[in-house]
Amino acid sequence: MVKYARLRERLEASGMFEANDFRVPEAASDEAILRAHDAGYLARVRDGELDQTEVRRIGFPWSAEMVERSRRSAGATLAACRTALAEGCGINLAGGTHHAHRDFGSGFCVFNDAAIAALAMRAEGRAQRIAVIDCDVHQGDGTASILAAEADVFTCSLHGERNFPFRKQNSDLDVALPDNTADEAYLDILRTTLEHVFSMFKPELVIYLAGADPYSGDRLGRLGLTIEGLAARDQMVLEHCRAASVPVAVAMAGGYAHQIDDTVAIHVTTVLTAARLFG
Repeated sequence: MVKYARLRERLEASGMFEANDFRVPEAASDEAILRAHDAGYLARVRDGELDQTEVRRIGFPWSAEMVERSRRSAGATLAACRTALAEGCGINLAGGTHHAHRDFGSGFCVFNDAAIAALAMRAEGRAQRIAVIDCDVHQGDGTASILAAEADVFTCSLHGERNFPFRKQNSDLDVALPDNTADEAYLDILRTTLEHVFSMFKPELVIYLAGADPYSGDRLGRLGLTIEGLAARDQMVLEHCRAASVPVAVAMAGGYAHQIDDTVAIHVTTVLTAARLFG
């Protein structure tokens, strides 16, 4: 959790933002969460009744603070989507909890913020055709599973082929990359992928998971992107959104570099790139 505090500190010191650009989100309501998650699972999380197997699968112990943090993280992506639809771009300085499935949490993810937000935007009549473009190094298995039956929500995941989760789900478009994929190959594949998503699906809103963990210095990554390559990735995704006049909500997703400042720097660049393009 330290990276999130450092991210905000760096952004506040950047001179790019006013104080009121940073807003504390409302917690996601039960109604919003239940569009994506099973009622029994929500009740067990809320009431502290997860069994030990469920807690181990999530990866950290239950606490009331954990529940509130998870609700706020989902609420921040909801807010980012609403801001994006009103102003062109909105950013959650956390989020990207894409391993949470309908009836269980996994991989440090309790509630699936992208799925919750996509379904909320449709239910609220704000957007009907939504693409989740997931560039975290790990497949968005929970997102793919939850949204599998939603024809008007397109799930796209670029991820390490041999990385967690080892039992993958079927996104609408999966791009599995071999270990050590570096900048040039990654960016070529990403360009083709984005062209497919925007030309074939024509989204009205994009939810972009800008994971910092494809970085070559990430402890859990296995890919070979440089910090500069990740900046080019963000630029490419966000420019595609702007060129197509498609609002974009951004979540930070994973990042586990050996040097935490590298992860923070990657996230900072994501936010500053969005601010320059949509500010």
